[in-house]
Amino acid sequence: MWRLQGIVCTLWLLLSTAVGGESKARSCSEVRQAYHAKGFSLVNVPHQEISGEHLHVCPQGYTCCTSDMEDKLNQQSKLEFEKLVEESSHNMRVTFVSRHKKFDEFFLELLDNSERSLNSMFTRTFGKLYMKNSEVFQDLFTELKRYYTGGNVNLEEMLNDFWSRLLERMFQLLNSQYHFTDDYLECVSKYSDQLKPFGDVPRKLKAQVTRALIAARTFVQGLMVGREVANRVAKVNVAPACVRALTRMLYCPYCRSMPGLKPCQNYCQNVMRGCLANQADLDPEWNVFIDAMLLVADRLQGPFSIEAVIEPIDIKISEAIMTMQDNSVQLSAKVFQRCGPPKASGTGRSARGISDVFSARFRPFPPEGRPTTATGTSLDRLRGVWRTMQHSVIDIKEKLKVSKRFWSNLPDDVCAEGKLTESDEEQCWNSHTKARYFPEVVKEGLTNQVNNPEVNLDITRPDTLIRQQIMALRVMTNKLKNAYNGNDIYFQDSSDEGSTSGSGSGCSDGCTTEAVLVGSEAPVIGADRSDEHTAAAGKTLSHRPSLLLMVTTVIVTFIAIQPRWR
Repeated sequence: MWRLQGIVCTLWLLLSTAVGGESKARSCSEVRQAYHAKGFSLVNVPHQEISGEHLHVCPQGYTCCTSDMEDKLNQQSKLEFEKLVEESSHNMRVTFVSRHKKFDEFFLELLDNSERSLNSMFTRTFGKLYMKNSEVFQDLFTELKRYYTGGNVNLEEMLNDFWSRLLERMFQLLNSQYHFTDDYLECVSKYSDQLKPFGDVPRKLKAQVTRALIAARTFVQGLMVGREVANRVAKVNVAPACVRALTRMLYCPYCRSMPGLKPCQNYCQNVMRGCLANQADLDPEWNVFIDAMLLVADRLQGPFSIEAVIEPIDIKISEAIMTMQDNSVQLSAKVFQRCGPPKASGTGRSARGISDVFSARFRPFPPEGRPTTATGTSLDRLRGVWRTMQHSVIDIKEKLKVSKRFWSNLPDDVCAEGKLTESDEEQCWNSHTKARYFPEVVKEGLTNQVNNPEVNLDITRPDTLIRQQIMALRVMTNKLKNAYNGNDIYFQDSSDEGSTSGSGSGCSDGCTTEAVLVGSEAPVIGADRSDEHTAAAGKTLSHRPSLLLMVTTVIVTFIAIQPRWR
């Protein structure tokens, strides 16, 4: 009996000691030090633990946190999360920014150099005769640049117009002893397809130029859209439920007198998958967009690369003119037969006289004789730049490949061991104390968060901005697909109908990129370009026979749920 009483007394003593030890408040000195290191004032921060009934997020046992501290740690959690996402996406976003700028500058420089080369070559060959007709060639390059920078240019029609104008000028020069009315010259152009005055050059050049410029413009636009989408999505909209979950994970250890304790890795993954659920939903469309960018990048390295087409355009045009010169007699006879005999000019000029002036033949410059640019930059140097750009194409392709599945992998990247979490599964914060975290990690995406034990999200309300960016990628992907196949997509100029999708519309940060909501085409704009015309969003008029049919097609293609292009 006495032995039993002794055992009971001993147990009571041990229990009393344990309860007394637990009830004794611990020091908050480590918490005060860590809290102050975050830049917060220590005024009203307790020196010892206090009762925690006032806490709304952290466990309500003995605590080192006041209500004011919990509120400040809430805000700190939000700021740190935003910073984490920005830092994690920094390299990927910089890739789009830097490559967009480089490609844009190169393509514009290439067009400028090609124009200067043609002007120098033709001026040497024909002098004043070329100068009097130089606007035909100047207009060609103006339109090529305008197309590249997002202007309302139908490449096929523009090139057809160039050859028609050149034919009219050449025909008059080769037959200067006659006077030709506008109607007569229109008749000459009417039969150009049958007569082929420039041989096969116009057909080949049109195919090459359209494919090259479509690929170049669309690729640079893709880089711009990728940049804008990544920048917008990286600025996360942090829901209140996410802020609470972040605070519990990052700073409730402070309130439990364990400021140095890191969260368990799988616990962190559940929190981040909840907070980044909408970003993960962007991933499927992002991956399809990246695949399309890679295909168009292949075009930039192939036979239709813009450098292979634009750089020798002067030589190709000169070959066309030489062909017409060689066949001028037969050509004129066929025209006179179809359009009727022309009237003599009555100016006394003879065919011999103009022939003497126009007898010079276009010959390509030898490499050492190629003209230089206004700044002294030779086309040989530009070829060197292009070789560098070819390496840059390879580089951007590798970086694009790495960016696939970026958004769905982002939670795991943020929670990587050593960065934010503790690798020891037993010595980590599990949302309540230092111990193992047992719940399973949920899958990514908004709908899967219904089972997330850490973040209570309304899965019926997806983020509007993310949905807009998904549409932006879908529109751009469709354009990239068409560019790869050598086709272009023209959308109605949004400014014609007072659209508010462009710049200056009062669109806030919540708006999507210029390429999206009204189906308008995103312009390619260099960082230092100030031309308001080229800077306007969506500047490409349709060249299709039926505008109504085009609009209907766009709506059906992009608003309806469409199959993924793989």
